[in-house]
Amino acid sequence: MKVVILAGGYGTRISEESHLKPKPMVEIGEKPILWHIMKGYSAYGFNDFIICCGYKQHMIKEWFADYYLYNSDVTFDFTDDNRMTVHNNVAEPWKVTLVDTGLDTMTGGRIKRVEKYIGNSSFMLTYGDAVSDIDINKLLEFHKSHGKLATITAISVNERFGVLDIDDENTISSFREKSEEDKSRISGGFMVLEPEIFGYIEGDSTVFEKTILKRLADEGELKAYGHDGFWQCMDTKREHDRLEELWASGNAPWKIWD
Repeated sequence: MKVVILAGGYGTRISEESHLKPKPMVEIGEKPILWHIMKGYSAYGFNDFIICCGYKQHMIKEWFADYYLYNSDVTFDFTDDNRMTVHNNVAEPWKVTLVDTGLDTMTGGRIKRVEKYIGNSSFMLTYGDAVSDIDINKLLEFHKSHGKLATITAISVNERFGVLDIDDENTISSFREKSEEDKSRISGGFMVLEPEIFGYIEGDSTVFEKTILKRLADEGELKAYGHDGFWQCMDTKREHDRLEELWASGNAPWKIWD
């Protein structure tokens, strides 16, 4: 099953970093947060990624193009026809498709633009700025059990973002903005979607959260997978610093791989 990662936005709230690079390329422990997200999926055997690029997309493409150089010892022998030797070559079991989905395309439009790489198959979707210790296999098992078009991971945190109103059968009845005093669960990304959702998306200007998720909720086609473990987005410098501190401590909760 393919994993789609939204990595094309400007990242304006963390402008200290994003004016230099796309937010998914902001590093935690000298590795982009995008790498951390992919390692989490890969730990459960999901290794086929489609990255929706946009802002400073060349930096994402260049990083993957040179991945083995960044992670291996290299000898450059200028006395032997500029020969390069890569030692202890570090590779991932990944297939990565990097797609230019436009500079100003909205989230729904970015998803629509990668439809041809997904085809008529179920797929996973998440954002390129949040890490979690979610059990991806259990998420997928839950999605398959209810037969609806979409499953979204519901996180319990007291912050901003869109609120999920969830009934006793885990059906999401509405998707709305969060108020200051609201203690409800929020959308944490880490979704599983059926290919029928492509038919809901009109074009580049479609905002997936405000349009598609709300419509799916209205139609009873959106289910919530509750996650009470670790989840953290990297929307501000403070959040980035927290993730950096956790990684440096050697006890990063989202590091579920060896």
